[in-house]
Amino acid sequence: MTLIATRPEPGEARPYTFPDLQRVTVAGGTVIGAHLPGQLLATAMLMLDAGAARETRGREGTATVLAKSLEEGTQRRDSAAYAIALESLGAELAPSVDWDTFRVGVSAPVPQLLDAVRLAAEATRTPKLDPADVARVRDDEVTALRMDWAQPGPRADAALRADLFGAAERFGRPMHGDPASVAAVTVDDVLAFHQGWMRRPGVLLVAGDLDTLDLAALGEAAFGGSEGDPLPVEGPLDFSVRDHRRIILVDRPGSVQSTLRIGHRSPERATPDYVQMTLAATILGGAFTSRLNHLIREVKGYTYGIRGSYAMSRRFGRFEVAAGVQTAVTVPAIVDTLGEIDRTQQDGVTEDELAVARSWRAGQLSVEMQTPGSIVGALSTLVLHGLPDDYYPQLRRSYLETPLAEVSAAAGRHLHPHGLTLVVEGDAAIIRDELVAAGIGEIVDADL
Repeated sequence: MTLIATRPEPGEARPYTFPDLQRVTVAGGTVIGAHLPGQLLATAMLMLDAGAARETRGREGTATVLAKSLEEGTQRRDSAAYAIALESLGAELAPSVDWDTFRVGVSAPVPQLLDAVRLAAEATRTPKLDPADVARVRDDEVTALRMDWAQPGPRADAALRADLFGAAERFGRPMHGDPASVAAVTVDDVLAFHQGWMRRPGVLLVAGDLDTLDLAALGEAAFGGSEGDPLPVEGPLDFSVRDHRRIILVDRPGSVQSTLRIGHRSPERATPDYVQMTLAATILGGAFTSRLNHLIREVKGYTYGIRGSYAMSRRFGRFEVAAGVQTAVTVPAIVDTLGEIDRTQQDGVTEDELAVARSWRAGQLSVEMQTPGSIVGALSTLVLHGLPDDYYPQLRRSYLETPLAEVSAAAGRHLHPHGLTLVVEGDAAIIRDELVAAGIGEIVDADL
């Protein structure tokens, strides 16, 4: 066995070319195709402006229940017949929900993609939504959420989100709901959500060999029978960051570790500082070689891993650090974490650190975009955030070429170590007094 004491240096970035794009408008919707010559498998995704942000207060999780009900049959076929129809094509349906969109993806061999898109549209536009099926899907989701929320993390995540965005606002509550909100979802709620948001044409994204795919026919299959006009795009949310820290204590009696969620608001995904912010966050906490992971995991041994990153949607963003640490070292871990955030904000980053972050980010971008499914996901980012067709080649160049001064300046502008919310989920009886003595910030108990 050979012990390697130093990390290998980053190598030269390999060339990468994003696929050529084609667009057609048909039946009131838009089809965007990425050309993958010779690819035998294709992926299509119908993207609708029907995300979790459209849900009614107190019924958070409605869109998720709807997404999980789509394979329970359609107005033409029961669930068994629908499953057989998919399987006969070698196709796989993948409905999902995020803050901004409802997505129905389908993958199939290229010759079968048109029929697979027809099936996806059938499930999307005319789902059966039998009351018994919807109720069963909802109850299964409630059970899964209760099991999830019994573990460390979800309550801390919810407490941080509520503090940053306001519990009265939709963005201040969990994207997929919580056990109580999902349990309150009725069949009528699901039907109303479908009727209100799922009938508009939307955008169809396709990745495959476009020499053998008819984009217009795919659009007809996806948008046929749809109705209504596209919804106006809402602008980013205004926000400010506090000038003082707040600690929210989520009591978990008897816990042997503390779950940490530390964050503040940040700009939305379309911010011009996206590349600089991403590189700075990679150096601070976004990779195994990051400052936080090196100090909190490797030097101090407080945790198995700690991550820090920006997460950005169409209308908002947030900076967050997440970790689980031993109860006995909760406060030292917090103090050291705050110190690294403050150091990065005040002093910026080094050229050596940036070289590693550049190589890793550019390489990750290339590695991730190797399948039709990943290309379709990349196309959805272009559509959702109004980015140009040549965005990804530009993004890769920016990762490799953005100057050190710009990355450090972005860290100075967008990290706010003195305005952080710190959520600590752990044994309050053990950690409260030490948190008070540390004088890190005002302490409040979570209202969960």
